[in-house]
Amino acid sequence: MNTPPDPVPPQVPGRGDEQRVALYSAEFAADPHRGYREMRKRYGALVPVDLAPGVPATLVIGYRAALRILNDPARFPADPRRWEKTVPADCPVLPVLQWRPNAPRSAGAEHARYRGATTAALNGVDLHALRGTVERFAVPLINSFCAAGSADLVAQYAFPLTFEVINAMLGCPPDISARAAAATAAIFDGVDAEKGNLMFGEAVQELVAAKRTEPGDDVTTRLLHHRAGLDETEMTHQVVALYGVGMGPMQSLIINTLSLILTDDRFADEMHGGALATRDALDDVLFDDPPLPNASVTYPRQPILVDGVWLPAHQPVVISLAGCNDDPEIRAGDHTGNRSHLAWGAGPHACPAQPTAYLIAQEAIDQLLDALPEIRLAVPADELVWRPGPLHRTLVELPVTFPPTPPLLFG
Repeated sequence: MNTPPDPVPPQVPGRGDEQRVALYSAEFAADPHRGYREMRKRYGALVPVDLAPGVPATLVIGYRAALRILNDPARFPADPRRWEKTVPADCPVLPVLQWRPNAPRSAGAEHARYRGATTAALNGVDLHALRGTVERFAVPLINSFCAAGSADLVAQYAFPLTFEVINAMLGCPPDISARAAAATAAIFDGVDAEKGNLMFGEAVQELVAAKRTEPGDDVTTRLLHHRAGLDETEMTHQVVALYGVGMGPMQSLIINTLSLILTDDRFADEMHGGALATRDALDDVLFDDPPLPNASVTYPRQPILVDGVWLPAHQPVVISLAGCNDDPEIRAGDHTGNRSHLAWGAGPHACPAQPTAYLIAQEAIDQLLDALPEIRLAVPADELVWRPGPLHRTLVELPVTFPPTPPLLFG
């Protein structure tokens, strides 16, 4: 009787920590595109990585493998609770990836319920009125620095602008908005992040309570009145998710696109080109430097074979939207005007706010360039610093100079 051969051991990404790519390193943040090319050459479509020291994951940089995973939530759910039990409480990526009762971190019926409420609330946004809202906040911000002849467009423009626009969409009253702003500053400045998170949660709870007594034509009110019947905790987490996704990625999309326009000859001559040139620049950024390049995370229910690689159960499988966009199988030459990128995700977790995001970013950029047409970078492009971190892609600062300009008239 013949003895069957021993089974071939599964190829588990990153067998041995020394083989893993550190996505949290400053080197990767400085030039992720080179990183993706080297990963693809060494590993193919699925790459063993560490999201933080000792926190293993698999990074998907193959376009077709990513679509398979993103469109298979039954095998690749987004619920991280089993994984959370395996990481220490001080894990630096845990605050971003931990489970919350909202659509991005849920699966199955829970996801459908949260997603339905959020999508309906966002679909009620009047895009024509939103354009005016962006202008209403952009003009005073531009006026605050236009006479100086220089500015940091991260701290003085993109960050406060996105914050105010999201507040307006959510119907946040000024007193609550001020407390939320103070909390956000504490979180981002690292002065007292724990206290900042607590303050922010309290401000959101006050916003939800205020909308129960004084409803309005806003996203928070529509969430409250949705047939999903969200309770207090669920409401708080939906609003926090909207703040988080609306502020960080939106700010980065605006800044990354402005950086491209100011450094790429293809756009430098079209700074007066209006909506078309700006939209092309936005899509270029969504291909090459999307704000959330590695933030679409799933957790296989059981070990599963993908492209000849065994993915461990309940370990993060991170879809690299930027890496997949760079896949030679789907990328060829100049992609200006091509919107086949994965920056918005795909499948049941695709971003539900694409029209809103495009409009806010485009209007913010056009307002600035119309007001300051001679704006230029204040430092060489290679001196711009990207903020380290495995999940986002954003500049620390975007310093610019321009001829001092009188304040704009508005209204």
